[in-house]
Amino acid sequence: MKTVLFSLTDAELQKFITDLGEPKFRASQIRDWLNRGAPDFNSMKNIPVMLREKLDAVAQTMPVKIVKKLVSGDGDTTKFLLELNDKEQIECVLMRTTYGNSVCVSSQAGCAMGCKFCASTLLGLKRNLTVDEIFSEILVAQWELRGCESGKQIHANGDPNNNDVSHIVVMGTGEPLQNTENVIGFLERANHDLNISWRRMTVSTCGIVPGIYDLIKWGRPINLAISLHAPVDELRSTVMPINNKYKIAEVLKAADEFTKLHNRQLMIEYILLGKNGKNGETELYNCTPEYAEMLAKLLTGKNCMVNLIPWNAVDERDFASPSGNAVHRFQDILIKNGIHCRIRRERGTDIGSACGQLRLNNKKD
Repeated sequence: MKTVLFSLTDAELQKFITDLGEPKFRASQIRDWLNRGAPDFNSMKNIPVMLREKLDAVAQTMPVKIVKKLVSGDGDTTKFLLELNDKEQIECVLMRTTYGNSVCVSSQAGCAMGCKFCASTLLGLKRNLTVDEIFSEILVAQWELRGCESGKQIHANGDPNNNDVSHIVVMGTGEPLQNTENVIGFLERANHDLNISWRRMTVSTCGIVPGIYDLIKWGRPINLAISLHAPVDELRSTVMPINNKYKIAEVLKAADEFTKLHNRQLMIEYILLGKNGKNGETELYNCTPEYAEMLAKLLTGKNCMVNLIPWNAVDERDFASPSGNAVHRFQDILIKNGIHCRIRRERGTDIGSACGQLRLNNKKD
């Protein structure tokens, strides 16, 4: 297995370079490229060709390699399938928006949560990601934004200063609060090394209550998102096995404590699911008007915003996408009851940007 230079300390990198018979200053040049996210040694233009070839034979730059890169038709969303050093695969998504460049990162290779609507969990949990591996996902996106590979700057939304990652969402493959120590380490590093504000970081959990209290103890004013997807325990347990361990009331109690500590608005994620009914008609599963009323009652008085997410079809899952009318009716009921909510804009549907889809499809291939 080749040595991953990004994961070496400065002292280790310097020794590695001098052991190859090269001068010490080459280590600082290489470190500069590594901090930019250089995917290979050929990208390091101020390094002699002979040294690049020597390094390529014994080392690799980053702990992740791009296996596939898909760009949406509108150019706003780029999805990466990345391979780790042990051949496990993860995904990250770069989203160019009017408010900046957001990256959705994975925290685990696979997922153990078993949510019935999700592609990420179909292949099971392989392992947790390290701080370096999660941080590398950001650098992959930043390299893309800066157009480093093509030698030119690429700017989102016509803004000549908008070529850096500005927002982080830990909402990709895996359950972040099953890997809390490394997720916290990654966020600390992103804040320190990339100067990304805590308030531009979001961690999403399906409801690992001890992990939420770990975030409270950590004390940073990040944003918290709860994947709720049902207003009552009986329904939630049918699609999210974690609800058998941590009930809705317990999850929301911990989330309330977090939001009150930092005066942050809680995000409630709610995937709208349908079922294939008789005569090919789609029946509503968790998004009936009755469930909308129940959700409004559950959230009344809470400092929260509901993010409604029409289900992104996964062939292996026995669900269907509800109609646009059903989606808007659900939203209207929440608004009528004073609940702040929005329908998530669908990004990258033409490239299968839902969590786990690209990884799953690549395994099939």
